[in-house]
Amino acid sequence: MDIFLLIVIILFVVAALDLIVGVSNDAVNFLNSAIGSKVAPFKTIMVIATLGILAGSFSSSGLMEVARKGVFDPSMFTYESIMFLFLAVMLTDIILLDFFNEIGMPTSTTVSIVFELLGAATMIAFLLIAAQKGGSENMADFIKVGKAMKIVGGIFSSILIAFTLGAVVQFFSRWALTFNYQHKLDSTAPIFAGLAITAITYFLFVKGIKSTPFAKTSTGEETQFYHYIKNNIPTVVGILFAFWTLLNFILKKVANVNPLKTVVLAGTFALAMAFAGNDLVNFIGVPIGAFQSYGFAQESGLAANEMLMTRLNEAVEVPLYLLGLSGLIMAITLWTSSKARKVTETEINLARQDEGEERFKPNFLANGIVKLGETIGKGLEVITPIPMKTSIKNSYVARIFTTEMREEDKPAFDLIRASVNLMMASIVISYATFKKMPLSTTYVSFMVAMGTSLADKAWGRESAPYRVAGVLNVIGGWLMTALIAFTAAAIFAFILFKLKLIGIILVVALAIFALFRSHFAFKRKEKALAEARASQGNH
Repeated sequence: MDIFLLIVIILFVVAALDLIVGVSNDAVNFLNSAIGSKVAPFKTIMVIATLGILAGSFSSSGLMEVARKGVFDPSMFTYESIMFLFLAVMLTDIILLDFFNEIGMPTSTTVSIVFELLGAATMIAFLLIAAQKGGSENMADFIKVGKAMKIVGGIFSSILIAFTLGAVVQFFSRWALTFNYQHKLDSTAPIFAGLAITAITYFLFVKGIKSTPFAKTSTGEETQFYHYIKNNIPTVVGILFAFWTLLNFILKKVANVNPLKTVVLAGTFALAMAFAGNDLVNFIGVPIGAFQSYGFAQESGLAANEMLMTRLNEAVEVPLYLLGLSGLIMAITLWTSSKARKVTETEINLARQDEGEERFKPNFLANGIVKLGETIGKGLEVITPIPMKTSIKNSYVARIFTTEMREEDKPAFDLIRASVNLMMASIVISYATFKKMPLSTTYVSFMVAMGTSLADKAWGRESAPYRVAGVLNVIGGWLMTALIAFTAAAIFAFILFKLKLIGIILVVALAIFALFRSHFAFKRKEKALAEARASQGNH
């Protein structure tokens, strides 16, 4: 068998596994708010998230070029070298993501893939320059440093943006609706729901319509539908707000449907759709690039170590059946992965409203951040007018659950916070997808949740150092992901490029071993945890 055909086959097998591992890691992004708020039965939440994933998978083709030419120039690489580059990236990715899933730590599939591409491309470029086989002898011609830094900068700046937006929007939402919002479900809540769903609809569909078949005719001209929307944004937004607000008023009056539940369920669909649209490239972009490279090579007939992959710079449409199949694999994984639920527990645990067993221990940095926050808070309190302080204080009187409610039935946080979590995360991710900018859905979702929990005073004087330490641990994990991904992909690229078939056998065997070891280690850990809980229950 042709060694490059073997690489393509391995890459698609790994892509299927990577979809499974990736969804296990990223399920937290679109499930935590709905599950944490107990908005609906678990199966209902899963069905809605599944539909969102399937819809989003068909809107992701525009981002696939990031894997082919986002951080390196393929015209500088030979066919042989780029195939080993792609293989190194995918094998590194599946090992790395599965490791983070095993320890129950959410990480970024986008950061992983970007730094794996950078690491493998840098190593391969170095080897090509040394052998004088590439399209240049200057490393800067191989790596798109500016574009790579723009992507990385966008990913990491999203930490601050998501946290700030989450905190600010949650503060005003809580001020308007209060913790005891039941008496506002017939008045203020439908207006809040109208605003929230309008914002979601605008960024997910109105802004995203540009990349759909509804935007252009077969001749490439704008459709009347898209032309009207593009030139009448204020009118469209006004119509959407009136429609969603009126619908929520009617549903509350006629069927007693809680408007906040409508927002959470709509947000769950939107965030799952935004996740699939932005993150699918992380799992199948590289294999599709390799598949296209193989096709180009078959057409050219040039030697593998001489043919430069200039054609990868062309825009190529991804077949719809591949997108649909990928969405189906992601949906099935969502229902069957126990690791997905383990990672979800981490974020819900850090964002919950009440006290409880803390997973992370505080450190000097966490304590310092908490003290700084307290100082800023006291300063703001001094300059805030007394009537406003009284109004805010009354809004933050927390709801007390009845003693008859079982502990497992109590929500980790309420519907208002769940609504803001989903609304802000889906908006930020959808906007990035519209701009064709790969964004870490994990970063955005996690930091929005941390911002809303802070604004909700979920981090009390006692628990704050523990929660901040938890956030720092997760962010530290993301930063370590970047370093490990770059280094591991570079090492694997060196082994594959130098050893060829033997290298493929060695690295694939390592990946298989890592996956099996991780699987059995996770099973043992879950079994031990279940036995410990059973033992505590007996006592």
